[in-house]
Amino acid sequence: MLETVFQPRILESKDWATYLFIFSFALIAIAKSTFETRFKDFLRVLVSDKYIKIYKDPSHLMSGFTILLFIVQLISFSFFIQLLLDKLGYVSKTDGIIFLRIFTFFGIFVLSKFLIEKIVAAVFNIEEFAEQFNLQKVSYRTFIGILLLPINIYLFYNNNSPNLLFYCIIVMVLIINLFSYMISLKIYQNLFIGKVFYFILYLCALEIAPYYFIYYLITKNLAH
Repeated sequence: MLETVFQPRILESKDWATYLFIFSFALIAIAKSTFETRFKDFLRVLVSDKYIKIYKDPSHLMSGFTILLFIVQLISFSFFIQLLLDKLGYVSKTDGIIFLRIFTFFGIFVLSKFLIEKIVAAVFNIEEFAEQFNLQKVSYRTFIGILLLPINIYLFYNNNSPNLLFYCIIVMVLIINLFSYMISLKIYQNLFIGKVFYFILYLCALEIAPYYFIYYLITKNLAH
């Protein structure tokens, strides 16, 4: 007589991700309806520098429009980091607790980096350049975050995404970031001239090194 042994089947819920995706699109809809003209200019940021020139004043960095889309950026990048770590075998993409850890860590990282940049800019006497440069970075990376949102949805609900797709997305993000630096040099060349050494030091210390360490720290903490 055969003995039947029942094994518990553990299912990880995806509802939390669905709610967050809906929440992200709701924030975009609010930003679009509340700041309609600015949102239209923002969507053309890759093909026109009109948005950067109009909204280059540092006061726009803490506006409702920027804050709404900054939240979307944090959610979108956190999702992609989790999806990438899932692909590398470190975590499960359906683990909501892991997402909260990544979101919290990434949010603290970005805000801490922003505060450190302000301190360094004050020390090197390049506050004007740093403030305008930060606003431009936020604009381009928020745009990347919005682009990533539908991609994240596809990757999250598709279990057979090829590695090549992840590589292409990473290359796309790097290219847009490089493009933003080139635009910064073009727009703020008058501020840049005479402070080349400080700018290079600022770029290496606060724009390159942190992203190397963030991957190391996340994979080290989540692998255990």
